[in-house]
Amino acid sequence: MSNAKLTYDELIEQHLKILKDLQYDSGLFAASRKNVETGYDKSWLRDNFYECLAFEVIGDWDTVEKTYDALLDIFLKYESKIDWAIENKPMAKHEYIHARYDPESFNEFWDEWGNKQNDAVGAILFKVGQLEGNHKRAVLENKDRIRIVNKLVKYLESIEYWHDRDSGMWEEDEEIHASSVGACVAGLKSVRELPQIDVPMYLIKRGEETLKALLPRESERKFVDLALLSLIYPYNVVDKKQSQRILDHVEYHLLKSRGVIRYKNDHYYNKNPDGYSEEAEWTFGLSWLAIIYERLGNTKKAKFFIKKMVDTLTEKGIPELYFSNSDQYNENNPLGWSESLFIVALHEINNKILKGNTISKPPVNVKSVKLN
Repeated sequence: MSNAKLTYDELIEQHLKILKDLQYDSGLFAASRKNVETGYDKSWLRDNFYECLAFEVIGDWDTVEKTYDALLDIFLKYESKIDWAIENKPMAKHEYIHARYDPESFNEFWDEWGNKQNDAVGAILFKVGQLEGNHKRAVLENKDRIRIVNKLVKYLESIEYWHDRDSGMWEEDEEIHASSVGACVAGLKSVRELPQIDVPMYLIKRGEETLKALLPRESERKFVDLALLSLIYPYNVVDKKQSQRILDHVEYHLLKSRGVIRYKNDHYYNKNPDGYSEEAEWTFGLSWLAIIYERLGNTKKAKFFIKKMVDTLTEKGIPELYFSNSDQYNENNPLGWSESLFIVALHEINNKILKGNTISKPPVNVKSVKLN
């Protein structure tokens, strides 16, 4: 399909196909193309959580449930490791639940990759609670799954997530990350609503106390970070005042022309050899902001970010990032996470227009978007 002029629905359909092509028969999604040489052909717990959001908003529950069946099967495969971690507080990185898996065998990857990523566990719990409780999807269809989800709660208790130094969303330095603590708070709150899952209230309170003390910072080292947007969407664990402070900081300090930098002095794909300037611009940050502003009722601001997002599209899809102040992107194209958040953003705005009984298929020109 040509990108010259597409309706919202057509653009959503096009990018759903791109995203669906990243799914393996097992149900897990690759982070990027299955033949990419960067390692992004692997499956991350966190990426699968975000990649499924697109299918959830369009009501494709078969795809969502297939992925969560696979994710819960991974935890069951490593149940003995989780049992050990519950009995013996993990200290070494390899003792934690790993973040990356072979999408066909479900085997862990043991090479060092910042494997302490508590937010990934919180994310899965968050969505399991929503799927089972809010959407009445039978993801906890047997005793094995109920048992393993209860053990994930005990795992977060054992590692004392509220002050555990993990590698966070970006798999880097070990700190107490607000985005990781917030994901765990959201996950525990979500599954606590399920009668089959036991969540002591103090586990949630400890995390909330940490967030109160840490916000609006991401960590001791980082004043502002793109990962903080997750506390607004999808987790909704911050109040209106906190949300606005996070948005103001992200836009003022991190927003660029083709994306949002993750944080100041990010070395990953930094165009400047010194690593202290010209940070890479992450595409999904634009869609993330669009989703949040649409949910806050600021459609004008949401459309502004959709327009910027459309400028990042390529023939293959949406890349992970662009090099600073350039039209050059890296080889992780398409990035499933970027595809998914773009679809969610388009869907949110499209639904607003449909509910307003104005025009059912507003045109989207991907060269010069007009979303008035």
